[in-house]
Amino acid sequence: MSSPLTRALLLALLAALIAWPVGHFFGAWVGWMLFSLSLAGQMLLHFRYFALLDRWSKAPVLDATLEGEGAWDGVFGRLYRHEKELQRLIAQREQEVAMLIAAGQALTDGVILLDEHNHILFCNTTAEQQLGLVARTDRGQPIINLVRQPEFVAYLEGHDFARPLTLRTERHEGTVLSIHVIPYSGSRRLMQVKDMTQSDRLDRMRRDFVANVSHELRTPLTVLAGFLETLQEIDPAADERHRYLDLMAEQSKRMQLIVQDLLTLSSIESAPPPENQPVDMVNLLDKLRRDAQALSAGRHTIIVESDGQGDLCGSASDLASAFGNLVANAVRYTPAGGSIRIVWQATPEGAEFAVHDSGIGIDAKHIPRLTERFYRVDRGRSRDVGGTGLGLAIVKHSLNRHQAQLEITSKPGAGSCFVARFPASRVVGL
Repeated sequence: MSSPLTRALLLALLAALIAWPVGHFFGAWVGWMLFSLSLAGQMLLHFRYFALLDRWSKAPVLDATLEGEGAWDGVFGRLYRHEKELQRLIAQREQEVAMLIAAGQALTDGVILLDEHNHILFCNTTAEQQLGLVARTDRGQPIINLVRQPEFVAYLEGHDFARPLTLRTERHEGTVLSIHVIPYSGSRRLMQVKDMTQSDRLDRMRRDFVANVSHELRTPLTVLAGFLETLQEIDPAADERHRYLDLMAEQSKRMQLIVQDLLTLSSIESAPPPENQPVDMVNLLDKLRRDAQALSAGRHTIIVESDGQGDLCGSASDLASAFGNLVANAVRYTPAGGSIRIVWQATPEGAEFAVHDSGIGIDAKHIPRLTERFYRVDRGRSRDVGGTGLGLAIVKHSLNRHQAQLEITSKPGAGSCFVARFPASRVVGL
């Protein structure tokens, strides 16, 4: 027999033992009334606790004041402990879910969870940025209503997810995404979105580099092969022979310059960080001025502006190569009668080396790609002025080794400005 029932029977028996002698001396009806009142009191007490239990069951909360007497105290105690343990488990699960969501938000790849109808269940911040989604309002929406590019819709509806989809987004021009759908948990799907823009750009640059190297070397090789074949087949006059040889020497020199620049670029990329040796900027600026005047041959006005303060810390050869390329480009692409201004400024906050010219200028669309290998705004003019197409690539890598940034501003017909900005840690002598 259970404890609560035993307690109830004992209380009823106690009430009967008290009511019997009372009924014997004062009348049976008095005894029965006392017995009935005792049972009614017990029933009211039980109904009171039952009402508390009923009210609590409709809105269960962790309530330490939910107490009772007798068997009810045990019932309420067990309920309290059960509710406390249940809330602990819920809090633990919520913490685990929050950690999983936080981990999903921290991923550098976009993550989107879809149901069997391709409705969005969850997407992280990266996916929002990549596909233009808003998790707060787009949850529950069909993703094909939000990302409407035909190739993306066809990929989802085709149900062939063996290979990822390469998507060039219309929302962000130039952005390339790789989308891989992975079925999970029955009919649900996990969509992984990886930004392949940089990788695609590097692949394109690699292809362009191979094509451009081949093209740059093909022209002088074709000239050399043609003249050699001509000299083998005929015996031209002396002056014609000298002209052929001069043209062959010119093309041979051009190939040597290209190979030399390629080797320079390769050595810069693979070289260890530059030594922190002071570079005398006064001497370097004087050398740059003399080189510019020699290349200009009096056709331009060369101006050097410097207060003679501050030197740079790094590789003298790398810096001389980078600055020399900037100055040489300014001379080559500035028509006769123009001016080239070389400016050096150093402060405790950093330093700037700038080359301003009054040359032909560059359209803004070309500026982001100027430091790519063999990238040319005008191929024909570049060859005419003797450039190899590698100068600014050498400048970029030389400056990167010195934690410096190259900033380019230009306007067609209004000249250009190339500025190398160095951090304070590279400035000495102030």
